[in-house]
Amino acid sequence: MIALAAKAAELQRELSRPVETGVSMRNYTTWKIGGPADLLAEPASTGELAACLRFAAAHDLPWLAIGNGSNLLVGDRGIRGLVIKMGEGMSESVWRGQEVTAQAGMLMAALALEAAERSCAGIEFARGIPGSVGGAVRMNAGAYDHHIGEYVTQVVAVDYQGRIVKVSGEEICFAYRESSLFQLPAVITSVSLKLLPGDRDQIMQTMRDYQQRRSLAQPLEYPSCGSVFRNPPNDHAGHLVEMAGLRGLRIGDAQVSPKHGNFIINLGNATAADVRELIAQVQDSVYHYAGVRLQPEVKLVGEF
Repeated sequence: MIALAAKAAELQRELSRPVETGVSMRNYTTWKIGGPADLLAEPASTGELAACLRFAAAHDLPWLAIGNGSNLLVGDRGIRGLVIKMGEGMSESVWRGQEVTAQAGMLMAALALEAAERSCAGIEFARGIPGSVGGAVRMNAGAYDHHIGEYVTQVVAVDYQGRIVKVSGEEICFAYRESSLFQLPAVITSVSLKLLPGDRDQIMQTMRDYQQRRSLAQPLEYPSCGSVFRNPPNDHAGHLVEMAGLRGLRIGDAQVSPKHGNFIINLGNATAADVRELIAQVQDSVYHYAGVRLQPEVKLVGEF
């Protein structure tokens, strides 16, 4: 603990926001699950992010960059090394007509609302996505037959040596819940999008319609990571889970939502071990029922 405190104090000299030690990752994931991170820093600029990466390299520390934690299952024993939280400190946007550059820590829901207020169409689907801009673009988040990659014109990142990297939209290969950005050895700091001209009232109505559909179909009243599994070709993961009779299946406080088969919800005190075991049971049961091995969207990190 003394060594961690010393490292935190050293990194703190480079940052404007507090560097925390032993912080519970329950507070940094939408599932509200996860053990303590050794160190957690929230950079407030590209320069501070670069300082975090250089610090980790200098101390041979493992590190993990996160956004809103909407696609993470953090192990109950926590995360060793440094967690770099891309959050409020890097959540600004700059608009030029239908074009916007948004920092990686900005929430997709907030960006969608800003777009609507400016009569910019295209990302209405993102109003209900709980992730942040950087993570959403990296995994090409989408809904209702649209995805964010359709509108990306440039991604700016900081590589592991603290240098700026720029990638044009044309250089990025986007696919279902995938992009070539996973192979980019850098942390995204901002994303530029080119949206479409639209009618503000119609855009707002479309977002309300999407939100109503989500509230009727998804268990938004419980902590979750969103969709747990990727949709297999020509089918939906939730449909397969439900057809296998798995709605309501529960381990501890982790439960397959009775409302939507592709959601695993935290009823209050679910552990990462509960969720991981439940994921495995669902995979096995669906495979035995339909011959399809569901692949998780969620990323497992830390020590279990």
